[in-house]
Amino acid sequence: MKKGRPWKLGIAALMLAMLLPAGTGSADAALTEVPYAMDSSNQAGWWSPLETYGTGLEYAYMAYNAPGSIESTHKVYIARRDGSGVWSNIPVMDGSKVAEYTDDVGHNQPSIARDGSGRFHVFASMHDEAWHYFRSDTVGGSPQNHSADMPAPATFKGTYPVLTTAPNGDVYLLIRSSEDAAGYRSGQLFRWDNAASTWSKIAVIGSSLNKSFYPDDLVFDASGNLHILFEWSAFAASALRHELSYVKYSPSTGSFTKADGSTVSLPLKPGTADIIQPLAPTEAYVQTGSDPGGPGVQSAKLAVDPAGSPVVAYRYREEGSSTFSVKYASYGSAGWSLQTVYNASETKAAIDITWAGSAPRVYYAKSTGTDRAFMAVPSGGSWSQTSIAPNKPIERLSVERNDNGVDILYLVDVTNRKLYYGRN
Repeated sequence: MKKGRPWKLGIAALMLAMLLPAGTGSADAALTEVPYAMDSSNQAGWWSPLETYGTGLEYAYMAYNAPGSIESTHKVYIARRDGSGVWSNIPVMDGSKVAEYTDDVGHNQPSIARDGSGRFHVFASMHDEAWHYFRSDTVGGSPQNHSADMPAPATFKGTYPVLTTAPNGDVYLLIRSSEDAAGYRSGQLFRWDNAASTWSKIAVIGSSLNKSFYPDDLVFDASGNLHILFEWSAFAASALRHELSYVKYSPSTGSFTKADGSTVSLPLKPGTADIIQPLAPTEAYVQTGSDPGGPGVQSAKLAVDPAGSPVVAYRYREEGSSTFSVKYASYGSAGWSLQTVYNASETKAAIDITWAGSAPRVYYAKSTGTDRAFMAVPSGGSWSQTSIAPNKPIERLSVERNDNGVDILYLVDVTNRKLYYGRN
């Protein structure tokens, strides 16, 4: 289940989940090595490579980069684990061949969603590229190239596709679009109408001259509202981003609002949505391909609590620091409240969050050490840290809370080229 999608839980499962104490979970998650070779390029911070389905015979689908025909390329597959723990490897097909692309760490990784009819939707290898979109023609079948089905197939170029599935089975896509000639890169929201089997563009979510939009996450709540998380950078791109922002979309009314319910107009610009992490006094937009140093945001993920309020995990480098702290943000009557979850050492651009019972779980990865993947839960005014993959050099991760109230883990060991499935 996408991070905190409570409407998909059965009543009994939801009641059980809400009775669990904060931080309930094993000291280390039950991990299984995915039995297929992984390419070293299978690493990103923005992606949504994991999908789960079912409360009885539950399934997990893990989109990933497999080794390509040469070292500098990769092929796209979906590792499928059924309810009995049996694995199968589903190829993402480009015509008669498995889709294969050039390696580009942090950009050319796949995102996946499963619609209400059981078809896979995969976007892969999109770094300022035309649509690379694949969809199953049969339930659970190998995705085929359907790029021509997307809006503006001849002209669109995009980066960072993030996906989620709505309660009614529709699929939503948030992606950055390139309008370089106009001096900006916008964030655009698209919808797969599952009943009609068509894609359409809902809106340009954010667009501002000399700025670039960075998608982070999409999550639906129990009322059918879509929560949207994103960052900004200087145009055309930067490894360091700023003003982590939030907006909520109501498909039933077509309105976009802040967390307090006030309406906002599109396209959003820096400061017109909810700013979760404001600029520090010395923080500035810098256009650079490498990290310029100084304060700023790098990667963020979103969940909703049982009341439908957003909670956010993100990495932020504070003024005067050389490392990125793991931060937590929640919204209440006083506005956004920010806490530091972990700041004792440097972390990787890998973070996620779920809601378990009555408290959040924040997942992150340290840059060094024997144990690198951790889960943190609030504990007596601070945060308790638990290793979830002992003795494994995990560098990237993704987490979904499934329909049974279990966190399903997608853990990447880049050094040894291994992908792990976990339950926590």
